[in-house]
Amino acid sequence: MRLTMDVVNAFAKGPFTGNPAAVIVTETPLPDSQMQAIAAQNNLAETVYVVTGASPWSIRWFTPAREVDLCGHATLAAAYVLHERGILPGERVEFSSHSGPLAVTRDGTGWQLDFPARVPGPALDVEFDHIASALGCACADIVTCYDGVQLMVVLANEAAVAQVNPDFRALSRLHDFAVMVSAAGTDGFVARFFAPNAGIDEDPVTGSAYTTLMPYWAERLQRNNCKARQLSARGGWLECTLADNRVLIAGLVEPYLQGEIQLPDG
Repeated sequence: MRLTMDVVNAFAKGPFTGNPAAVIVTETPLPDSQMQAIAAQNNLAETVYVVTGASPWSIRWFTPAREVDLCGHATLAAAYVLHERGILPGERVEFSSHSGPLAVTRDGTGWQLDFPARVPGPALDVEFDHIASALGCACADIVTCYDGVQLMVVLANEAAVAQVNPDFRALSRLHDFAVMVSAAGTDGFVARFFAPNAGIDEDPVTGSAYTTLMPYWAERLQRNNCKARQLSARGGWLECTLADNRVLIAGLVEPYLQGEIQLPDG
């Protein structure tokens, strides 16, 4: 069996930037074990599967190590691929997912996600020494930490975020999924995202993280629209808007590869 697969860079700003996602579209679902095996073979932050045989279309995301319940960059990539292949009628698609309905709309030259907002978890009332040691930053640079879907560490400034140099084994013991760091930046905020327990030491751009980051920074900066940058080696550029209990996350898409994968029949 042969399947078409696209690799698309989402939240990009030119070639070799943003976060690569592999997109596979089928009429009927593949077995879970096969989807995980393909994702492990691809070894990208996410491989996304869209099933068009039911309405609304379903979407699922797999890292090389596990399935995740929400992924922004791969959802952006999926909408782009559906549009480019002529499968998507119009400029908007709504997916069914483990996180509920997710809409993506064409936004000029890019695409905009409409995702549920996630309020940061409770603040941690602990000494920050072990967190600083795992992140490779100064303890004095840590402003506060919140536990939740991922551990969120707020740092003093953009330079502190850029200079974080994690010990990934130590980092994997801080949270069972991921750790993200963030600080206020020019015209908004910056972030980095580490998920060694999901097989991704540092994610180039993490759309789902901004469902938590944007509500936090909207309150701190007293603004409902922010430009955000993910300070990974590849870099990521996003524009985020808080709209009641939703976060709109817009970015550009850069196509990279289209080909076929070959799977065993049956």
